Amino acid sequence: MIRETIVTTVSAAGEAHIAPMGASVVEGGYLLQPFRPSRTLDNLAAAKSCVVNFSDDARIFAGCITGRHRSWPTVPATLLKGAARLADCLAHDEVEVVRMEDDPTRPRFFCRTIHRETHAPFLGLNRAVAAVLEGAILVSRLHMMDTDRVDREMNYLSIAIDKTAGPAEREAWDWLCETIADHRARAAS
Repeated sequence: MIRETIVTTVSAAGEAHIAPMGASVVEGGYLLQPFRPSRTLDNLAAAKSCVVNFSDDARIFAGCITGRHRSWPTVPATLLKGAARLADCLAHDEVEVVRMEDDPTRPRFFCRTIHRETHAPFLGLNRAVAAVLEGAILVSRLHMMDTDRVDREMNYLSIAIDKTAGPAEREAWDWLCETIADHRARAAS
């Protein structure tokens, strides 16, 4: 099973970095597979730890993917020294890397959960949040996908946005749509 999460890592200089990432659930923790090159990969390899944050705020996922908004507040992690978590997450797991398998594209970090904490109740599912997450994944792969497929999938996902989105999901969706339009404008020029 893969959980869509926000991973926070910290650089050697103490700067928090926030990135959406699918975290594969494995016994005792997670398998994280950041793509090369990435700040998440560099920070995770150096620190050998990170925080896996659970959030239902679609704007965080869309904001990180599109670059439209990246300044999400963080606070210190509970047990991991020097680590940070999202200030407004529903819950978080603090994890340590127990093993790394190198790969030229996506190294595999096997992580053990050392602390789990809940901060707010999960109040239910919203289809628009799921649509934004799927849209964010599409946007992260624009360079690999043909425009017809992107259009088909975004049109289908827009049904959930139209029916169930609140202001936060609509804002996140707009960021994704603007990024697609910008990508196409750059490709056409």
